[in-house]
Amino acid sequence: MKQNVSTEEAIKRWDSFADTYSKKHTEQGDLHKEVFLNPTLFSLMGNVENKKVLDAGCGEGYLSRILSKSCAVVTAVDYSPRMIEIAKSRTPKDLLIDYSQGNCEDLNTLEDKSFDLIVSNMVIQDLANYEKAFQEMYRLLEDGGYFIFSILHPCFVTPESGWEKTEDGRKLHWNVDKYFYEGAYEQRLGDKEKMLLFHRTLTSYINTLIKIGFVLEGIVEPKPSIEMLQKYPSFEEDFRCADFIVFKLKK
Repeated sequence: MKQNVSTEEAIKRWDSFADTYSKKHTEQGDLHKEVFLNPTLFSLMGNVENKKVLDAGCGEGYLSRILSKSCAVVTAVDYSPRMIEIAKSRTPKDLLIDYSQGNCEDLNTLEDKSFDLIVSNMVIQDLANYEKAFQEMYRLLEDGGYFIFSILHPCFVTPESGWEKTEDGRKLHWNVDKYFYEGAYEQRLGDKEKMLLFHRTLTSYINTLIKIGFVLEGIVEPKPSIEMLQKYPSFEEDFRCADFIVFKLKK
């Protein structure tokens, strides 16, 4: 675990991992996005036609492309310059998505109250200053606008968590430790790459959002649907604990 690590270090790591990460993404994102996050995000967003939407931390751009195809007016930012390059290269010319490099902790190039909806998919845990990012989302939303974001579930994905297994590899239960530690830690995502994640408690997240002025309208802990289990039976084990949590907030 690493205290006093800045977002700049996380940016460097994501920039170097961008090509490897993007290769695993289809037009529905990676498997976890397809199975868990997309159904939840789309149900919470509802109809986005003609809405001004910010994809805050767009990665290789799959969600921006889906939103644009749904007739939203899409602006997309990511703090990794390489991710933005990949997103632009994967986006057909007829999808008029405004991509730019930018850290969600400080999006000063975007004007106050510019968006009806902000969606941030698996991004906030990659930022050292999550409170500043939440303040930026609040600033950028129109009054009455919505902020929807997903993260790794902080109660179950902690700096020291993982499966307890038998000697032959059978999964017994999911171990959780260091829940009340708040700060940076490393997690392996690729064959060699270790990404920086920033852990906070659920209390810290919710109290910070309330302090900034957001109204919490809903929380979802996504589970695989019957249809997704038929397609990907191995996700049956994800009924044992929640990997993700998704928040819907109103300004």
